[in-house]
Amino acid sequence: MKTLCIFFMCAIMIVGRTSGLSADNDEFDEAIRTHRMGTLVIRTAPGATVKVRQLQHEFWFGTCIAQRIFTGTTPQKDKKKYLEILKNNFNSAVHENAMKWYSTERNRGGIDYRNADVMLKWCEDNGLRMRGHCVYWAVDEFIQDWIKKLDDTTLHSVLEHRATGLLTHYKGRIPEYDINNEMIHGDYFARRLGNDIRADMFRWCKKADPGALLYVNDYSIMSGDDLDKYELHIQALLDAGLPVGGIGIQGHFRERVDTAKVRRALDRLSRFDLPIKITEFDILTLDEDVKAQGLKDVYSICFAHPSVDGILMWGFWAGSHWRSSERWGTPEYTALWDKDWNPTPAAIMYRDLVFRRWWTDFAGVADDEGICEVDVFYGRHRIVTDKSERTVAFPSGEKRMVVDLRNAE
Repeated sequence: MKTLCIFFMCAIMIVGRTSGLSADNDEFDEAIRTHRMGTLVIRTAPGATVKVRQLQHEFWFGTCIAQRIFTGTTPQKDKKKYLEILKNNFNSAVHENAMKWYSTERNRGGIDYRNADVMLKWCEDNGLRMRGHCVYWAVDEFIQDWIKKLDDTTLHSVLEHRATGLLTHYKGRIPEYDINNEMIHGDYFARRLGNDIRADMFRWCKKADPGALLYVNDYSIMSGDDLDKYELHIQALLDAGLPVGGIGIQGHFRERVDTAKVRRALDRLSRFDLPIKITEFDILTLDEDVKAQGLKDVYSICFAHPSVDGILMWGFWAGSHWRSSERWGTPEYTALWDKDWNPTPAAIMYRDLVFRRWWTDFAGVADDEGICEVDVFYGRHRIVTDKSERTVAFPSGEKRMVVDLRNAE
């Protein structure tokens, strides 16, 4: 006989399925329930009060983080507010620029990971997981002049040293890396050394840290017209036997989000049976309501899709955002918090999704057999009964988890 707890409050909210032009129709609930939730079975005393409060999602809800906040001249009040919002709103992060080669080795041999180390240490101390971005970036304008001056033999050796040094330095601390960022748009190293250099990059990284997932990462996939090219590119890497461990999709949108294009990209790339992350998300628009709706659409589609395991926005504060040049307009148009730390409608939408609709917050009473069943989102939860409490991690893929608290009571 199936036994259920008698509940007096259960705030576990869900949105949408995968049809329609936006997520307004609340049609993602079935997919989210199927792919992002399991049943927590709590055994306790009959009639005991049971509370289950989520502590962290397993799904990556993250952001890039700016080096100058940690190591620069940002006013203390802004630094304090930045770190407070970072800790309270995100469970994962990625260096915006501090890990890129031009930041860690401005001059040949002058390798310096100190800024990246400070940022990683803060994330570790505050419970945020971190991606590695990036080992290489073969777009000409972002390659140091000293690299361009090397002869081909020396360049090959320096490239190997970069991979070995970086992944060895962070081995066991960073679980995944963008190996050769924007490979379908930048090919400097391949032009110099031939396409085989791309295979060498993957092999060097895998040898230096066998446990790390090695991602491809590119733009104009679900917000542009390069999906076909990206599919062919990934297939070619896999056909060559390279250890591609994940697919990164940048999501830099302008104005309204084409939800059909987003879903099509995810569905087509899911055929590779690799984890997908939205690695760089933002929306450039003057209309704050359009930005909030676009965020809702993208996050709902991705959270409902079984192949996606995270979304990281590319900055959250207007006082430190990559779209701050005259080329893009002011960062007020893209950031979730304005320069004075006021939340935009998109920030309010983000918090409503992640911390209300997709967040376990349950209180109820165990039935006559001392059993309480609670549908929860995958991640860490705190269980509190009349006489005991416990923190548990409910991993994705598990549909039921039994927690027996009777001995603790």
